[in-house]
Amino acid sequence: MSTLQLSHDSSSEYPLRQRVEVGGFTLYADAAVSTGGSGSAPGPHDFFDASLAACKALTLMLYARHKGWPLENVDVALTRDASDERQGVYRLDVALTLRGTLDDKMRAQLLSVAERCPIHKLMTTTDIVIDTHLA
Repeated sequence: MSTLQLSHDSSSEYPLRQRVEVGGFTLYADAAVSTGGSGSAPGPHDFFDASLAACKALTLMLYARHKGWPLENVDVALTRDASDERQGVYRLDVALTLRGTLDDKMRAQLLSVAERCPIHKLMTTTDIVIDTHLA
């Protein structure tokens, strides 16, 4: 089980900014200026998208290391189209750049592995149950 703690940053300069503490790390989240925030940190959608991009890159690096393949780095460019989010459609276009001397078969296998990274599977095949209550 993992625990994440979130609290208001209490800065008058950033009235909506939240401090996120997870695993000994401190991150910040804010709303965009267009929605009333200060834009001082990534927003919740940014973290959602980043979790997918990071998972794909980490999964591929670990897989290639396990196979002994010469994958030097994975660059991920993710584009969000949330224009139909209220209708239940949230589109993410993920472009992977694989760096290293990989043959076509390795590249195809890595693409297949990227489609099965844990966060991709979580986002696309899992029923997520959220219980929200007052502490």
